[in-house]
Amino acid sequence: MRDQQTIDRIRQKFLLLSPVMDERMRRQWAASEAAALGWGGVSATVEATGLARNTIKAGMRELRYRSTHPEEPISDRVRQPGGGRKRLRDTDPELLTALEALVDPVTRGHPESALRWTCKSTAKLAEALTRQQHPVTDRTVARLLKEAGYSLQANRKTREGHQHPDRNAQFEFLNHQALTFQRQQQPVISVDTKKKELVGDFHNAGREWQPKGIPEKVRVHDFVDPQLGKVTPYGIYDLASNEGWVSVGISHDTAHFAVASIRRWWQEMGVARFPTVRKLMITADGGGSNGSRSRLWKVALQDLANDLELPLHICHFPPGTSKWNKIEHRLFCFITKNWRGRPLTSYQAVVELISSTTTLSGLFVRAALDDTEYETGIKVSDHDLEQVRLTPNRFHGEWNYLIRPHQK
Repeated sequence: MRDQQTIDRIRQKFLLLSPVMDERMRRQWAASEAAALGWGGVSATVEATGLARNTIKAGMRELRYRSTHPEEPISDRVRQPGGGRKRLRDTDPELLTALEALVDPVTRGHPESALRWTCKSTAKLAEALTRQQHPVTDRTVARLLKEAGYSLQANRKTREGHQHPDRNAQFEFLNHQALTFQRQQQPVISVDTKKKELVGDFHNAGREWQPKGIPEKVRVHDFVDPQLGKVTPYGIYDLASNEGWVSVGISHDTAHFAVASIRRWWQEMGVARFPTVRKLMITADGGGSNGSRSRLWKVALQDLANDLELPLHICHFPPGTSKWNKIEHRLFCFITKNWRGRPLTSYQAVVELISSTTTLSGLFVRAALDDTEYETGIKVSDHDLEQVRLTPNRFHGEWNYLIRPHQK
């Protein structure tokens, strides 16, 4: 056995050369070192490099053959044909069949589809295969699934139920109206209610940078805090200027709250942005507090038209198409990204996180708390509805209508 100094010298050389050597060069270099050391050289080289004794001996045989056959050209192959560890699908031909049998009951999509996916974890699949006498790791299962055309995928919201026959026509009408308003330099806003959020030290999806091992601690259970409750953000997005306003309500999501938010946007941002305003276009979802069937929404809009002394052109999205609303993917999604991983500990925190939302495209957002208590269950009589100066459009008047202010 060689002394420790010799072993350390070989180890140092191996660590320096290993990154630039392929498999054949590595074993032949180790064989040359072992041969140079003489008796005990193989054992010393094994200890220094961690290579197998058989590997070094194979390198010695290759060097001896090369010395006796110098005229033969050197092959580009690193291994002999068929060398190396056999693939599991070759040594265990029934492995892939067993894996398919486990995945098939929960396979989704058409069986002839080029892309299929599974909802079983690779760890559980590997465990089940091992119990069936097919020992395999979860990494190998992942590789086999990928080769078989599977991939991990999340649910995708694509099924919208029955499609209205005039759905596309409504989109074309809405787009035409919006472009006409913008060419005339008149405001077009998209409005909607963001989902309600718990206020307090509750878990908020996402991650943010924190000192390693010191995550922010939040409650285990998401029970509503009786003191703070929930907030209801109602947003107004100005399509032309890429600006948004969010009223953070602490009461109920009603039509009065929705219209109050629009009024607040106009007072805080709109009136300065559009000094020559003659009319206002509002695009909204077909349901909720600003739904096309809501009588209270129309009555509240009449009050707004009277206050602003402006005709209001309302266009609703067809049923089941709320995700097409511009405010969803131009304002709300960026607010969600901005406060990801941050507990919404107070009303002020919610307002500040919304107000600090920006994008590379120049999105500017302002927000304020609306602590008004909005009454629910208000009934609108036929007489009250008749007082609304509503003119339905010839094309789907239930979705598209004009509300004019009362003359003073």
